[in-house]
Amino acid sequence: MPQPLSQRTASFTDSVIRRMTRVSLKYGAVNLSQGFPDFDPPQAILDRLAEVAHTGPHQYAVTWGAQNFREALAKKQSRFMGRTIDPDKEIVATCGSTEAMMCAMMTVTNPGDKVVVFSPFYENYGADTILSGAEPIYVPLHPPAFTFDVDELEAAFRQHPKALVLCNPSNPCGRVFTREELLTIAEMATKYDVYVITDEVYEHIVYAPHKHTYFATLPGMWNRTISCSSLSKTYSITGWRLGYIIAPEEIIERAKKVHDFLTVGCAAPLQEAVIPALEFGQDYYDALLAKYTHKKELFLKGLDDLHIAHNDPEGAYYVLLDISEYGYESDLQFCKNLAREVGVGAVPGSSFFREPVNHLIRLHFAKNDDTLNEALNRLERMAKLKK
Repeated sequence: MPQPLSQRTASFTDSVIRRMTRVSLKYGAVNLSQGFPDFDPPQAILDRLAEVAHTGPHQYAVTWGAQNFREALAKKQSRFMGRTIDPDKEIVATCGSTEAMMCAMMTVTNPGDKVVVFSPFYENYGADTILSGAEPIYVPLHPPAFTFDVDELEAAFRQHPKALVLCNPSNPCGRVFTREELLTIAEMATKYDVYVITDEVYEHIVYAPHKHTYFATLPGMWNRTISCSSLSKTYSITGWRLGYIIAPEEIIERAKKVHDFLTVGCAAPLQEAVIPALEFGQDYYDALLAKYTHKKELFLKGLDDLHIAHNDPEGAYYVLLDISEYGYESDLQFCKNLAREVGVGAVPGSSFFREPVNHLIRLHFAKNDDTLNEALNRLERMAKLKK
């Protein structure tokens, strides 16, 4: 018999989110599980993509990002973060935020280190921590508002973690942390000498009256923050796999090495094609938020009309449905039945929580209005799933 495979890969499952997409496809369900839109990216980048197909580049770019891509990204993020970002010293272009988070984790942690993760959490964080040889410490965000308890958070910090992962706005619960909450985290990060790895891919999808605060811009936080994000959700290009890390030069120098040996680099022609989007003015981001505000209102009103209990997301484009009344012990089985019998794909909430949570499922509303209305029409049949 061959030798056993690695223990690290036995300690977590495959992605439940991607698994539920496959279930949706199997039953022809409206896929509201995996968070990608069914509408096109901005025309400006599609036009540029067509040009690049003929003119290139088609070979390797600089490993940590093509020069003009990094310059355009630095200019855009400098504007939003209120801090001048050096495109040569403070940016690494990555294959989506997924690689950015993995790269950041491997840059910061050593085997045996501990990492604080808020629960619920995007499922990759636990796997990133384990694959890096570190140990996650989970701190609950308490529903219905998904706020943290300061004493519970400090108890985690007292275990001397190397880093904390902060998803803001949060996937899956849509929480947007207040500046006061972020300052509390910052105070503890300083007190206990902890790095903060942020996932801010929904930075431009924050619903009024809430506001997004970049953690790295808080007093004293620049030197201990690794800011990870992506262009996927902002420009509706989830398949392009373009992300980035922004951090101080000494961290970026290490991250460049990790990134280089993980992937060599992200797609050169796509870096070139997306530059027009990075140069968009404020009107684009205002329109983006207006579009998602409309979709949120449309979908949540539809759920209300169907008397389906749900939370009210402050940011991102996900909503958690409460299925307590349906009588299922397994939210995964409920989601499978939902796809097969109702025709709507969802993700079981248990895949996001460290705590034993089986009464929530996650849907997303990053779809055309016709798609959302079709999903709502199908959800009228959800009552038949009651036991």
